Amino acid sequence: MEPRRRAITRADVVLSMLELPGEEPAVLLVHGLAGSASELLPTARALAGRAVILVDQRGHGRSTRRPEDRSREAFVADIVDVIEREASGPVDLVGQSMGAHTAMLVAAARPDLVRRMVLLEGDQGSGAPADHEALGAFFAGWEAPFATREEAAASLGGGALAEAWAADLEETADGLRPRFDADVMVETISHVAVPRWDEWRSVVAPTLVVYGERGMFSESQQSAFVAANANATRVVLRDASHDAHLDAHDAWVRAVVSFLGAA
Repeated sequence: MEPRRRAITRADVVLSMLELPGEEPAVLLVHGLAGSASELLPTARALAGRAVILVDQRGHGRSTRRPEDRSREAFVADIVDVIEREASGPVDLVGQSMGAHTAMLVAAARPDLVRRMVLLEGDQGSGAPADHEALGAFFAGWEAPFATREEAAASLGGGALAEAWAADLEETADGLRPRFDADVMVETISHVAVPRWDEWRSVVAPTLVVYGERGMFSESQQSAFVAANANATRVVLRDASHDAHLDAHDAWVRAVVSFLGAA
């Protein structure tokens, strides 16, 4: 079944979503930095029978490209609004990377809205300004517009993540371009870097924290994060990267489906 795309407006931001029908409680999927709902569609389809909502976070995908408010609080308020409007009750919340950080803060702020949670390659908030600047330079250096998606994937380094970026490029009059701006990504990730230990410790929803064996977090970082919340358990996916939902899809889906269980 093809997903339905629709949008809602809150304040000065339009939030675009993909929806797959099914049984409640719904599962809400939240993508990472510079991603979009589209890259999580294979995960959504694996949750057969469940209602699934996939959100393009502000600054990403088909949502408002240059929101004025890029704070963590704004991202959290967006997801809270989507849940309250689109679901009949608490949801199972799944997020990757920056989306995992958003999901964690939603569960902390509104425990009444989150039944269970899965965090892929996320933590309490970390990162250095130099890393953010390097990431911004990488995004700004994309040789867009691209003539074809194949050319784009090759230019972006190949592999599952490059292919996902290429698949979601916007068709414009002069070629294919990204659906985000580099400076917005840098500001967004700078806010994610602020540690939010108190919020993480307060989360009461049963939480599965999933890491890739080749992901961006060390063993000590993973252990410290999971140990800080008594409701969290950890799974490490063998031979998976930070983008395990793309390059270790089958193992990722097994972990998600097993943890979330039936509706």
